[in-house]
Amino acid sequence: MEIGQLAPDFTLMGSDGKNHSLSDYKGKKVILYFYPKDNTPGCTTEACDFRDNINEINNLNAVVIGVSKDNLNSHNKFIEKFNLPFLLLSDEEKTVCNLYDVIKEKNMYGKKVLGIERSTFIINEDGILIKEFRKVKVKGHIEEVLNEIK
Repeated sequence: MEIGQLAPDFTLMGSDGKNHSLSDYKGKKVILYFYPKDNTPGCTTEACDFRDNINEINNLNAVVIGVSKDNLNSHNKFIEKFNLPFLLLSDEEKTVCNLYDVIKEKNMYGKKVLGIERSTFIINEDGILIKEFRKVKVKGHIEEVLNEIK
């Protein structure tokens, strides 16, 4: 997957109980972000940053879609707790995570585990990948994303 190429299409179940495909969003910019886990500090901050800037994102003809390995029940609790106004997709099988190469070896309490590396992909109205952010640091990330979609 390279910048300037068609972003890989996929279909996953969303927090609204419906299947969603990337191709459903042609004509809009897509902020596709992968995060490790619902209701954890970094992931909550990141989601709330997107939430707090949703009007500007919408005004720029863009949508936010979050993806993690959490199940829909977990996603819905996360959405409800933090009033998140965007879709979260469940990738329990890690199919889309593997497609976008975000499963990486991480150190957790001295043990090596495989998990989602926080990553954001910006896809234009034609479905072309125009920017990727890997190893995202939450602080300041929303500003990077907004600058990219303007």
